[in-house]
Amino acid sequence: MKLSGVRYLADQGVENIWKNKMMAFATFCVLLISLLLVGIAGLFYINLNSMIKGLGSQNEVVVIMEKGTTDEQNSAAEEAIRAIPNVATIKFVSKEEALERQKSNLPNAERIFTDYIGSDASFMPDGFSVTVKNTDKISETTEQISALSNIQSASASPQVAEFLRELRKVVSLIAGAVILALAVVSMIIISNTTKASVFARREEIQIMKYVGATNAFIRMPFFVEGMVTGFFAGAGAYFITWAIYRSAYNMLTEQGMLMNTFGVGSLIPFDKIRLYVVLGYLIAGSLIGAVGSVISTRKHIDV
Repeated sequence: MKLSGVRYLADQGVENIWKNKMMAFATFCVLLISLLLVGIAGLFYINLNSMIKGLGSQNEVVVIMEKGTTDEQNSAAEEAIRAIPNVATIKFVSKEEALERQKSNLPNAERIFTDYIGSDASFMPDGFSVTVKNTDKISETTEQISALSNIQSASASPQVAEFLRELRKVVSLIAGAVILALAVVSMIIISNTTKASVFARREEIQIMKYVGATNAFIRMPFFVEGMVTGFFAGAGAYFITWAIYRSAYNMLTEQGMLMNTFGVGSLIPFDKIRLYVVLGYLIAGSLIGAVGSVISTRKHIDV
């Protein structure tokens, strides 16, 4: 087919949107809602999984040095711990800071601390607060830290890590099932809508077929029409998602207690995923609209 012919058919496809604006608008709305359902569900899962990981990062390994260790020994231990592959962060906790933590954790015993201990923290050991990259390996990491020199003990809660691992599995399973179900339902709705749009112009298709038009000539305008409608549906879905995501993100980040629990970085800023979201919506909308329209013409072309 010549380039001029392709251009003519493309123009016909765009023109058909205006001629059949009610059906085009119905297809646009169905595509928009379907893309929104799947897209928002996917973004919710991504952020929920990130929040679970953020909660896991709060699962610390508490390292207590032997009493009386020197600054050099503490520095050597810190370097050795930092060299362990699964260690994410390490923070030195001096004996003075450890004493202050005990005072804040035991407010009812403040008088005992004040009258009998005062500010003398010489009896307290130094230590470290260690977070890990992979909570699934926290027990192994704890054993590696315990084996280092001048370390009295290293302890963590493997039950928390196990709980988070199982929670992540359950969330992934449920979210995957929900997204798949939404995708299937959306495809069925979109298919029925495009079929209705094509059915309304079945006589036009059959007349073109009887006068000798090829299948490609008949399908091209529908392909362009579906692609353009899907493209604008994807663009609309992107802007709606952006508005909803921004509002939800701002509302959640203002909750200080929530962010302290899950970590400030547990929610994904929209700017980091903006490109993936817009490309996903535009490509999915254009592809579904174009392919759905072409497939729906098959029944009326075979005459």
